[in-house]
Amino acid sequence: MAKNLVIVESPAKAKTIEKFLGKDYKVESSFGHISDLPAKELGVDVEKDFKPKYIVSSDKKAVVKKLKELAKKAEMVWLASDEDREGEAIAWHLAETLKLDRDKTKRIVFNSITKKAIQNAIENPRSIDYNLVNAQQARRVLDRLVGYELSPVLWKKIKTGLSAGRVQSVSVRLIVEREREIKAFIPQASFRIVAEFKNERGKAFKAKLNKTFKTKEEAKAFLDKNIGANFKIASLDTKPAKKSPAAPFTTSTLQQEASRKLFFSVAKTMNMAQRLYEAGLITYMRTDSVNLSGEAIEAAKAEILKSYGEQFSKPRNYASKSKGAQEAHEAIRPTDMARSRVNNVERDQARLYELIWKRTLASQMSDAKLERTNVKIEVDQHSELFTANGEVLKFEGFLKVYLEGTDEEEEEQAGMLPTLKTGESVYKNYITATERFTRPPYRYTEASLVKKLEELGIGRPSTYAPTISTIQNRGYVERGTVEGVERKYTQLILQSSEVKESSLTEMIGSDKGKLVPTDIGMIVNDFLVNHFSGILDYNFTAKVEQSFDDIASGGEDWTQMIEDFYKDFHPNVIDVEENAERESGERVLGKDPKTGRQLSVRLGRFGPMAQIGTVDEEEKPQFASLLPDQSIDTITFEEALGLFNLPRKLGVYDGQEVEVNVGRFGPYVRFGKSFVSLAKGEDVFEVDMERAKELIEEKKKADAPIASYKGKDVTKGKGRFGPFIKWDGMFINVNKKYDFDNLSQDDIETLIEDKLKKEREKVIHNWEDEGIRVEKARWGRSNIIKGKTKIELSKDVDAAALSLDEVKELIEKKAPKKKTRAKRKTKSKK
Repeated sequence: MAKNLVIVESPAKAKTIEKFLGKDYKVESSFGHISDLPAKELGVDVEKDFKPKYIVSSDKKAVVKKLKELAKKAEMVWLASDEDREGEAIAWHLAETLKLDRDKTKRIVFNSITKKAIQNAIENPRSIDYNLVNAQQARRVLDRLVGYELSPVLWKKIKTGLSAGRVQSVSVRLIVEREREIKAFIPQASFRIVAEFKNERGKAFKAKLNKTFKTKEEAKAFLDKNIGANFKIASLDTKPAKKSPAAPFTTSTLQQEASRKLFFSVAKTMNMAQRLYEAGLITYMRTDSVNLSGEAIEAAKAEILKSYGEQFSKPRNYASKSKGAQEAHEAIRPTDMARSRVNNVERDQARLYELIWKRTLASQMSDAKLERTNVKIEVDQHSELFTANGEVLKFEGFLKVYLEGTDEEEEEQAGMLPTLKTGESVYKNYITATERFTRPPYRYTEASLVKKLEELGIGRPSTYAPTISTIQNRGYVERGTVEGVERKYTQLILQSSEVKESSLTEMIGSDKGKLVPTDIGMIVNDFLVNHFSGILDYNFTAKVEQSFDDIASGGEDWTQMIEDFYKDFHPNVIDVEENAERESGERVLGKDPKTGRQLSVRLGRFGPMAQIGTVDEEEKPQFASLLPDQSIDTITFEEALGLFNLPRKLGVYDGQEVEVNVGRFGPYVRFGKSFVSLAKGEDVFEVDMERAKELIEEKKKADAPIASYKGKDVTKGKGRFGPFIKWDGMFINVNKKYDFDNLSQDDIETLIEDKLKKEREKVIHNWEDEGIRVEKARWGRSNIIKGKTKIELSKDVDAAALSLDEVKELIEKKAPKKKTRAKRKTKSKK
């Protein structure tokens, strides 16, 4: 038995570390947190200094048991979880739950998984830092209090299943406010003047007028002044300039740059970086620091000298801008600067590694040297000057390796200018006056949202990825899919001695890939802002982060910080729950011309809908679901009224009635009892019988059996979770190792048998005579199943230890609730 037990939180990390330690060390993984707050209750004793109730979930009991046994046999236990606050909390939970002897327990940290870093950590152990633990506890408890108390208010006042969170709700607020700025924006038109000249040697270049004209008439009048005019270089100003490299990556700048350059989501970036870190290829990827160690700076210098030469090297230290920079001591960098790329990983990991390597190397390289030229061109027929700007790269410096991306959608780049001299005559090729419109603010991308959150001091590196994923998964925000709409604009062009006018078009209003709030996101945001303005305040959220930093440095007591927050927050929750009106985001659009009843749009049980009439009237209201591209906030009276023309009956096909309609899951064609969804962007009002027939035939073909197994048909399809086959009422996912379009009989039989095996393995108990079984479910939970009754057990219940009598008792407890609900339904019908 090894004398030393090293516990890390990840199996991949354990595997890498094990390579660097000898036979006296055994490395095991805790698979993340081994204990946490319970899922089905608050888990915080607000009467006793907000003491958290930590439990070991059922899916971690076997891990804890194994670690306890190994810890008892080891002479020394090394807690080697990550070096941030969450890692410190994991180490503390391990020490508490495993009841480790303090004299036989050491805490070690390292920001890269290399032999040198691991050995250095072993040589310099420390004890658990309780200030860091308390900072993490404060975050966990505060976020639990906010989420656990606000979410039920949203269920009662808006819609069941909603959630609120301290950082996620503020993120949604940013996106909603930006959307409203865009909707309220009124574009202003003006005419911009651009000319193309050529010099005496016939080399062309462009210049612009540094003023605009409000009207077409003013622009034309200016162009007329240039008919027959002579142009010459009035002044030529050349200045040296330089461009410096960006600092090495922090978590947020890595997320932003991977989004711009690699088109990764924030969550994907963190997933790829985690795997690179665990493989020992990069330093720790959750950091606010832009510092590089002396060793890293020397390694970068050696690589630059070797690959590019002395003139490209300029070692630098960078200072962190963030006052609350967390515990990590170094920026994200490769562990081996001599390794410019890695081949033994997935392609996307390799691309991210290369980005990190280039950024790190560039940060230690010389400035790029430029020569910037500003040219002014005068005209003999008026006093306005044209200007041209040019840029010549004299020395590449760091640009040889890397240039930081930008969030701007359009950037005017200075171009190359031909050789010019003061007093030289230049000749007009053409002058244009082009109508241009002011632009609304840009919608947030994941990258620009991360940048904004960081600027406001909201959240920390570890929170950005889960926050952005959560607000999308909750349906508060979605990625835009609108390509934009055409807008006409006018261009006047002067060539020779005549001004001509042309009408051109451009695409505007595209939100493709941007973060766009949904109706439910806007309604939830408005409700929270109206009733919980303190929680949604940007300054409050940033102040909370500062308090966490102060707790981490030992400057603030975490329970007092929570107490100061909760004494105002909790009474506010009670007040809103008891007194606030329900919120549906209702907009009254007018009156239905046929009935004279009120036409409105609001949030309903299954999403946004239009409504004719009110519940106060004797006649029942009529309802129609909004189309996927329609919004409560922007739908017009005519569009809402048109929804009541659905369903549209198209006729009869193969003896079955065909109609097109919109339902809970979007627009569809109904063919008898079959439903076929319309393609994304397809207009429910434009689908005719021919198109409906195409969709029906495609559906029939897709639903036709592709094989048979044990006398039962096998069909296939594509659903929410990807491609699947269906057999005997069972849906079986088909993973990427199979060619879905060409599944063989052997493939189908393997897929079915594997699924049946998994189903058998899921069963923990099976009392067939009683018709009761207990099965493993998702997320470490288990379910009791009897007929159509399914009871979800909490994570802390050990399903394997349940007896039949205990299971029956749980079923009995569930049954009365179902009867009560049934009675309520009957009563409401009466």
